[in-house]
Amino acid sequence: MSDNPFNNTISSSFNEPSPSPSTQLREGAEEVLSKATSSLKYCTLSIEETESNLQTNSKTGISSFEDAIQRRNIYGPNEIVQEDDEPIWKKFLMNFIEDPLILLLFGSAILSFLMGNIDDAISITMAILIVVTVGFVQEYRSEKSLEALNKLVPNECHLIRAGQSSNVLASQLVPGDLVHFKIGDRIPADLRIVEAIDLTIDESNLTGENEPVHKYPNAIDKNSYSDQAASFIPMSDRTCIAYMGTLVREGHGKGIVVGIAKDTSFGAVFEMMSTIEKPKTPLQLSMDKLGKDLSFFSFIIIGIICLIGIIQGRSWLEMFQISVSLAVAAIPEGLPVIVTVTLALGVLRMARRKAIVKRLPSVETLGSVNVICSDKTGTLTSNHMTVSKIWCLGSMSNKSNILSLETNKNGNFKNYLTEDLKQTLTVANLCNNSSFSHEHGKYLGNPTDIALLEQLSKFDLTDNRHSFTKIVEIPFNSKRKFMATLLEDPNSKNKKVYVKGAFEKVLSFADTFISKTGKIEKLTDDYRSIIIDCAENLASEGLRVLAFAKSDVPNDVNDIKENSIPSLSFAGLIAMNDPPRQTVKPAIEELQQGGVHIIMITGDSENTAVNIARQIGIPVYNPELSVVSGDKLDAMTDDQLANIIDHVNIFARATPEHKLNIVRALRKRGDIVAMTGDGVNDAPALKLADIGVAMGKMGTDVAKEASDMVLTDDDFSTILTAIEEGKGIFNNIQNFITFQLSTSIAALSLIALSTALKLPNPLNAMQILWINILMDGPPAQSLGVEPVDHEVMRKPPRNRSDKILTTEVLKRLLMTASCIIFGTVYVFVKEMTEDGQVTARDTTMTFTCFVFFDMFNALACRHASKSILKIGFFTNKMFNYAVGLSLLGQMCAIYVPFFQRIFKTESLGLNDLLLLLIISSSVLIADELRKAWLKRKSIDDPMYYSNV
Repeated sequence: MSDNPFNNTISSSFNEPSPSPSTQLREGAEEVLSKATSSLKYCTLSIEETESNLQTNSKTGISSFEDAIQRRNIYGPNEIVQEDDEPIWKKFLMNFIEDPLILLLFGSAILSFLMGNIDDAISITMAILIVVTVGFVQEYRSEKSLEALNKLVPNECHLIRAGQSSNVLASQLVPGDLVHFKIGDRIPADLRIVEAIDLTIDESNLTGENEPVHKYPNAIDKNSYSDQAASFIPMSDRTCIAYMGTLVREGHGKGIVVGIAKDTSFGAVFEMMSTIEKPKTPLQLSMDKLGKDLSFFSFIIIGIICLIGIIQGRSWLEMFQISVSLAVAAIPEGLPVIVTVTLALGVLRMARRKAIVKRLPSVETLGSVNVICSDKTGTLTSNHMTVSKIWCLGSMSNKSNILSLETNKNGNFKNYLTEDLKQTLTVANLCNNSSFSHEHGKYLGNPTDIALLEQLSKFDLTDNRHSFTKIVEIPFNSKRKFMATLLEDPNSKNKKVYVKGAFEKVLSFADTFISKTGKIEKLTDDYRSIIIDCAENLASEGLRVLAFAKSDVPNDVNDIKENSIPSLSFAGLIAMNDPPRQTVKPAIEELQQGGVHIIMITGDSENTAVNIARQIGIPVYNPELSVVSGDKLDAMTDDQLANIIDHVNIFARATPEHKLNIVRALRKRGDIVAMTGDGVNDAPALKLADIGVAMGKMGTDVAKEASDMVLTDDDFSTILTAIEEGKGIFNNIQNFITFQLSTSIAALSLIALSTALKLPNPLNAMQILWINILMDGPPAQSLGVEPVDHEVMRKPPRNRSDKILTTEVLKRLLMTASCIIFGTVYVFVKEMTEDGQVTARDTTMTFTCFVFFDMFNALACRHASKSILKIGFFTNKMFNYAVGLSLLGQMCAIYVPFFQRIFKTESLGLNDLLLLLIISSSVLIADELRKAWLKRKSIDDPMYYSNV
């Protein structure tokens, strides 16, 4: 995944059928991309000319780190940053103009001023400033939180500088740097390709063409174009250029950086993309709809209140001000913003727990996941491969006679080095793409390759790859299940093919084997059975088993094909141990208790998969029913798979295509599926799954691009924490919606009731606006960051079709609103009847009572079913600060003379405050009784409580 936030947008823009962004891009593509002169210039230059122009080397890169620093000072970082031309003060002022309700309030203030009500005009103006400021701060915080999400997964690349290999952030690249890339990587800058091994690159996010493009090191001959055409060679014809942001689909290669940041084809497209507005998320759209529906009903009620008040002979200006204030307070225009802030802060919290959620709507989906399909290697296991055992047919023909390297992990095994064992280790060495990094002091690359190279020293062997010339390589992938290289010895000119892979696959190519003395002997059926038995025995111990073989080929052979591998001589088996992560077993137990079905999908054999599954707690009661191999899966239709998948926990010898079938079958049943993956071919399944989960360390950029979530530690238990956070965030959204809507309903009902009963208005316009600040401000926001209750995992996954405003939520907010209404009306009527008229004291008591009700209501809304005594009063610091500041503001409103004039209040005595606290606490007491009833109900019916 790139650290640029625009990759997803660009990719989707080209592939979407909708006319807006994609049409704009396609129509202007030629003009925009013509600005990307670096790739156009260097695609016609030879490798030597490119080296000369950029003062670099196609083998070792830039000559020194000091030179790289100087270039970075000249060219700047390799980052594309969206420039925000609009100053913050302008954004703030736009909030006054864009909201029609705020304009109405301004009109009310002007009318008050013209009619001589200077105090009212000043008060309303001050209230407008406070309301707009609170809303602006929330939106600004949301934007900054979303910007922070885009930097959570920095884009790394494999750099060769001054002859040393290292993994660095793509932002560190400068023109002239040498970059190595392999299958699954995202190209970090515009590169002039200098080496290409079976290289194809997906450029669909730039060109819109889905077919990957084959790349070669050869320069483009501009003489083959007309003079006019040569000035703009089409992007698809620049086959020696790898473009920034594109994805390596097959093979690997090296390239010299010729363009960075905005001086790339991607950067040119980005400049145009920055003018296209991002669409809202589904959750934001649903909140918008909820807000519009509530606004519609609120406007009807407010209109009726205003009309009745005027008919009753009340001042039309007073009713106008109250109606507009009610509209501002009752209409939850801040709801989508608070939802976005809550989601964004939750995502940042997940990031601290090693789960990067790329798309905000995915947070909502996490709470509904009821099936997790997980890779074994690196996710359920530690992905730290170590060679455990070695077996060769020639020297260890007895399948129980296996060389174990675990007996003496740091010892020397040179004395065991028979010729067939030596050849096995030689194949493991030469059929290998890991490289040693002097900067990191270790090998970098695939964990399997690293483990094989690390064993050489135990037999006094050294990495011998520099002594051979690689002619052709067939890279390993999960469908092919083997890797092959054709190498030439520069001294003897002899050529050999070296192959490693799944033992079934390698054996299918072999018809001979290497004996203990190095002699080539015929591989009979009996010998083949011994090899298979030994491999299966090793796999049953939970080890990953690879077979190794080699073959001489004629000197005139310069190519090998996947479907025409020459007859091989089997050398031996190497079994590697990848122990389960310690955190996985308890995570699986907790997920299963919460009703989540765990399915392990692996390319390893059935025996290996079953052994690991039993170690980590995945139930395998009957392997005949619980385990399905890739061969069986091939013979099944989607309907057949959907029928049996309920009791299947393991898919062995599975390919990425099988993953796609599994996800399709699960979704056909109505399951909400999370799928993990790390390879290029995993991308379709990750995209099809409801939640695609990519690995942050070992995952390819293609997988990260297709996923919704990235695990930065590649640990399965992180999925548990992510689902837990997802459920918790959704609960928090429900809680603050309950708080907001109950307050909104109470405020509307209070004014409507007093108007209908021909009572004076209990709250004036300024007091209603202050209540709006409390409803949309810090107290509501603090409910969105309530710490996640770990017991949320005991509840079954939420049905994705469930509405946010469930029946239980509606009952709860109506009960809460009723408490606030009756309590506030009681105080108002009691105070008014004591002196027979409405005084400043009466409205102050009513106003303060409502605010106290609001604070107790917020306290009650911290959890839907658990008592405040159980969750604790001080577990949410932000809530405590928010409520504390709100109460301080209320004290200022009734005791500070300046604010007394604005809110038309007067000082209250200590007894008054105590009385109001006792009355307003009734909303908390009522909610606590409701929670106690729920708890009692759960004893009789556990499923009732779990679904509330």
